[in-house]
Amino acid sequence: MGRIYLSPPHVGQTERDFLLNAFDSNWIAPVGPDLQAFETEFAAYVGVPYAVGVSSGTAGLHLLLHAHGIGPGDSVIVSSFTFVATANAICYTGAQPAFVDSELATWNIDPDLVEKAIVDEMSNGRRPKAVLSVDLYGRCADYERLVEICDRYGVLLLEDAAEALGATCPASSGEIRSAGSFGAAAVFSFNGNKIITTSGGGMVVSADEALIERVRHLSTQARQPVSHYEHVEIGFNYRLSNLLAALGRGQLAHLDEKVSRRRQINARYREALADLPGIDFDPISPTSNCWLTCVLIDPGASGGVDRTAVESHLSACDIESRPLWKPMHLQPVFSEARYYGNGISDELFANGLCLPSGSSLTVDDQERVIGEVRSCWTRIE
Repeated sequence: MGRIYLSPPHVGQTERDFLLNAFDSNWIAPVGPDLQAFETEFAAYVGVPYAVGVSSGTAGLHLLLHAHGIGPGDSVIVSSFTFVATANAICYTGAQPAFVDSELATWNIDPDLVEKAIVDEMSNGRRPKAVLSVDLYGRCADYERLVEICDRYGVLLLEDAAEALGATCPASSGEIRSAGSFGAAAVFSFNGNKIITTSGGGMVVSADEALIERVRHLSTQARQPVSHYEHVEIGFNYRLSNLLAALGRGQLAHLDEKVSRRRQINARYREALADLPGIDFDPISPTSNCWLTCVLIDPGASGGVDRTAVESHLSACDIESRPLWKPMHLQPVFSEARYYGNGISDELFANGLCLPSGSSLTVDDQERVIGEVRSCWTRIE
């Protein structure tokens, strides 16, 4: 039996054809027709008019913050329950992250605490320059409330949608919109474990054409449009290559199938494990892309089974799993950062585990995972 991975790349003949066509065309550098086409096709899928491909989701976040003039001394309110890249991008600019805890309904940033943080930051002379929300594990944050709160206080709203491509969310107008279409701009990731991948890479999207052109300019070393190399400001080497964009086009063509498969996997886990005492799942949502299926294990109700025991057993069986994100306010590197909390993300981290969820996961391999998870309870009966 081979190793079962958490969320491996899932590629096929379409991606191979796109990639080889780009290779044969000799458009190898970070410019070319596939990059332009990928940006256009991606923007159309998300439902925003403009997009620019970048070297990673982290690079996209850095560019967005930089393009909005966020820098040393500024405050950015951000989800605590996230991967470190979200917070790191703030630090790249010299700004200070102020971490906000999660709500149970979505596991995403709590709008009530966001408002509390905005008021507190303002009252202490630190008017926040932005709120950076995260669409965690494929579920959108509560944008109906976040948009209203940010508009009311005049604070920029940016969206880290790295994990949420293919997810949707209701807007205040009642329409259903795609993840990445709610804030002033959003960033997606194409890391190898994401729902589509270019091996590395990311995309910045926005309805603001001037902003996207500014990000595009900064991502290519801020070179001026003259025949020689002229620079009047510091730029970055953050552009996506044409070859990787070709791979992304092939992946995007099958995105709906990948989302559908991950939703099937999520539903099967719920069906097969729901009877285990002390086990619960990530908040159910028909609009999530189900990037990863996550379980919570309450050792007080499970008869002694905890997240660590299940993770260790799966590892011994050559099955990859992973604890939920360790909140940023618990990370040593951010021990001095401000934190507006309710303890929810601490509990999620303590008890939560991500199960193999890739769209290439076979029925037999998922049944193997299910059987090994269930065996953790059987052994203590």
